[in-house]
Order: sequence, then C-alpha cells, then structure tokens
Amino acid sequence: MPDTELTVAVTGPTGDIGRALLRALDRTRAVERVLGMARRPFDPGEMGLRKTEYRQGDILDRGAVDALFADADVIVHLAFIIVGGQDETRSVNLEGSRTVFEAAAAAPGARRLIYTSSVAAYGFHPDNPQPLTEDVPVRGTDAFYYSAQKAELEETLREAVRGASLDTYVFRPCIVAGEDALMLVENLPWPVRRAPLPVLPDPGTPFQLVHHDDVASALAAAVRGAGPAGVYNLAGPGEVTVADLAGAFGWRSVPIPHAAVKAGALGINALPLAPARVKWINAMRVPVIMDTSRARRELRWRPKNSAAEVLSATADSARERGLI
Repeated sequence: MPDTELTVAVTGPTGDIGRALLRALDRTRAVERVLGMARRPFDPGEMGLRKTEYRQGDILDRGAVDALFADADVIVHLAFIIVGGQDETRSVNLEGSRTVFEAAAAAPGARRLIYTSSVAAYGFHPDNPQPLTEDVPVRGTDAFYYSAQKAELEETLREAVRGASLDTYVFRPCIVAGEDALMLVENLPWPVRRAPLPVLPDPGTPFQLVHHDDVASALAAAVRGAGPAGVYNLAGPGEVTVADLAGAFGWRSVPIPHAAVKAGALGINALPLAPARVKWINAMRVPVIMDTSRARRELRWRPKNSAAEVLSATADSARERGLI
C-alpha cells in the first residue's frame, strides 16, 4: 500500500520538470510536505503552492544536502545542467549528483530515491535496438558530454546506493516540452536563418516528446510508492520530425541526407570549444525511440499528451512569449 503523510525533498525544484513536479505533489494526498532546495530563492506562494517550503542550498555542499534530507521520506533529484560549459556541467552534474546520491543513501529516514536520467544515457548509436527498452545497456555518446554524463551518473547511482535500504527509481524521459518547458525552442541545435523565415535542415529522423506534466505524474507515482523500484522510459505517444517542428513554429524545413547530419556531428564533436547546444545535433544522427510499456504497466502511467500535442502546446507558448 502506498505511503501517506510523506515529506519529500526535491533538488532542482525550479527547472522545467521541477516546477511541474511541485504542482503535482501539491495535489497528491499522500504528500504532506515538500522541501525544495535551490541556490536562488523562489516563492512557493507566488507559484500557488501550499505544501512547498524553500530551502537555500547547493548540491555541491554536503552539509546543505544532509540538512535537506534529514526529515525526508522520499528524495527526488532533478538538479542538472543541460546546456553549459563542460567543466561547469561536470562539477554540478557529476560531483553534485554523487553528493546527492551518497547523502540519500545515508539519510536516516529516506525510503525512496527518485532520479531523472535521460534518453541520452542510451547514447546515439546506429546499432542500438529500436525501440529501446529499459534492459538495453546505457552507453552514452562520449563526444556529446550531456549524453556521456547521464550514462556515467547511472553507474554512480548504483555504486552510491549499493547496500542501502533505499528503493531507487530512475526515469529516462525523452525531450521534455510543453507550455512551461521551452528548452526545445530556446536551444535548437541548428536553426539557419534566411529571410523571411528560419530554415531547419530535416534529416527525417523521428524523435519523441513528453509533456512536463506527464513526466511529473510518473515521478509523483514513484513518490507515492505506487510501483516497484527500477528504471522507466518516459515518452508521449507518437513521434515527430524536424519538419513537424518547423511547421508548428511557422518556419521552413529543407530535407537533407542522414550522411550530412553524421558528417556535421562528427565535425562538431571534434571541436573542443563547440557550444553545448550545437552538440545536440548528435540526437538527430539516428532514431532513439523508447518503449514505454514498463511505466504504463508497473506505474499505471497514462500520459495525457501525444508528441504532436506536446509540440503544438510548446509552439503556442513560445509564440505567446515572443520566442518564435
């Protein structure tokens, strides 16, 4: 039977997934209290949250992390830099996450640890099976450090919690988007601007999208202990392409061969100072489509938004905010 009157500690509560999770936990009867730790202040009341309390802290500070986890029944680790310099991301993503995992294993009352990994942990390899199930080994793409770090962290997590009486959930969402998650728009890897419209090269590679609220609903199920611990893929029904993305944004797309994307990715990967967002071109090298039947079966997860619906909602929100 799922637990009740839970105190939930959340790192990274102000990110795209974090905001959605706080809203979901606020509606979750089993949750009594949410402790959200971030480096910069945020006001839960302004976000309409009744159960969340702000805690100032950094995941690189073991003392702050231990204090956050002292009264926690459930720990959710979301703090992660997606776009940034390699040194900064390695410090926060790898060292900070290790601190969180080790502190969670030592937390006196923690029953569950929930960590959001990524589809990128599988790596962008042409010999990956399609669709990807959770049993496929993670082997991130080394030249794309976001992917490599996600794969490395899953091994770090296993090492940190080995021997601890802690149920551990790992979620691997695809690209997260929606009205309140616009990274897809803000960090496109290859917009080529030509008057009067931007043009996106389209290799025809399908990819998946998942709505931030659907990710939050899966995390909330794990918080409640509604399904067994383990690894879960998350993606909305259906697939889209760059042509679909361009159409939703009111832009143009130009078909290009896969060989051109591969050559471009290899060239960018060879540049040590290439911007992080440009390296997302690796995601278009090969299809990386996940099977989500485990989450549907074990967590009874039912995403409300298809990939096409997520794309439409993202485009509408970006247009309202003047981003496209």
